[in-house]
Amino acid sequence: MKKLTKLAAAALTGVALFIGSNAKAQTTPSSKLRFGIGLEAGVPTGNAHTSSNVDLGGTARLQYGTSDHFALTLTSGYYNFFGKDYTIGTTSVTGSSYGLVPLKAGMKAFFSDNVYFGAEAGAGFETSGAKNTKLILSPGLGWANKTWDIGVRYEDFSGQSNNYGFVGLRVAYGFVL
Repeated sequence: MKKLTKLAAAALTGVALFIGSNAKAQTTPSSKLRFGIGLEAGVPTGNAHTSSNVDLGGTARLQYGTSDHFALTLTSGYYNFFGKDYTIGTTSVTGSSYGLVPLKAGMKAFFSDNVYFGAEAGAGFETSGAKNTKLILSPGLGWANKTWDIGVRYEDFSGQSNNYGFVGLRVAYGFVL
């Protein structure tokens, strides 16, 4: 399963590079900076699925348009994986929540009016437990206009033999700087 996840992330990144060279339109003109604040919600995958049912967080993203259909991104924020409730015998127990601070660089390739493919890579810094640093790979699809950015993506955190991730939705409000 881990190899399949990494293979899928690599394939989606390759598609992003191909689409980036054949892009059509973008809502941000080239040489313009945009800033967006987003709310994140996701369903944990991998090892996180055994200890959490949901992750919630917030991110800030800086975006620079290199052309009318391609942009570079820098994203950071905080993700919280809420602990699952367990029943052991007749006793209910709530598992521990854990957090992660992502720091990612990436790109957006607009292949239709307002529709883009995005890919990001970076590091995730765990804020509880072993406090490891994870490799992040994150392909996704989204829709953006001059104010709103709504995207769906898979985010994979790997390293130290504890690989997990989430399938998530980001809804963000943004503006030109």
